[in-house]
Amino acid sequence: MAAQPDDVQPDAASTPDHARRRIIGAIAIVVLAVAAALALALVDRTTHERVERNAQEWLIQRIDILVPPASRDNDVLTDKVIALSPDLLGIARPVAIYRARSGGQPVAAIVHTTAPDGYRGPIELLVAIDVKGTLIGVQVVRHRETPGLGDAFENRDRDWLPKFTGRSLDDPPQQRWAVKSDGGDFDAFTGATITPRAIVKSVRRALEFYRAKRATIFQAPTGAEIR
Repeated sequence: MAAQPDDVQPDAASTPDHARRRIIGAIAIVVLAVAAALALALVDRTTHERVERNAQEWLIQRIDILVPPASRDNDVLTDKVIALSPDLLGIARPVAIYRARSGGQPVAAIVHTTAPDGYRGPIELLVAIDVKGTLIGVQVVRHRETPGLGDAFENRDRDWLPKFTGRSLDDPPQQRWAVKSDGGDFDAFTGATITPRAIVKSVRRALEFYRAKRATIFQAPTGAEIR
């Protein structure tokens, strides 16, 4: 058998230096991937916190319109209970009820509910009710209504939501809490019935829940669940 020449070099791919470079390269890729993942997670967390902060600021602005800060001395966003009552409220998700107090005494409950059957989808509402069960007011927090229909309660017909102020389950009688086309006492928007029907029903249900759970709402510990 012929002997191999002395000057034959080993395959470069099999040298220790090449193997070391491959390992270092693989480690660098892993480090870069981990760093990128951490950066993305940080950006996502920062974005989420900013979105959450903006949502809270928007919410407190709407609450301040309903129950002005001068009429309360507690932190309404933390002084809340959670309603779990799909039969009364008409929605399956938990509903936050913010409690306004002054000198430790109840001033109002603000029910953060949803009208699930709006024309284009759910309509988030704040329904403020005083201790006697009378509506202080209603604010729309979020909606996806068609311009010209959904914005009726914000732009085209600014007087529509204020019509709830001062109403209760006794005014009108409970069975007349519906739009006029359904035999109730509430006007609809011009050319639109589905959205006002959904809002009227949701406000009525908030009042019904408040009447049934009034004592519990104000006496329950912060964060308690009410069924």
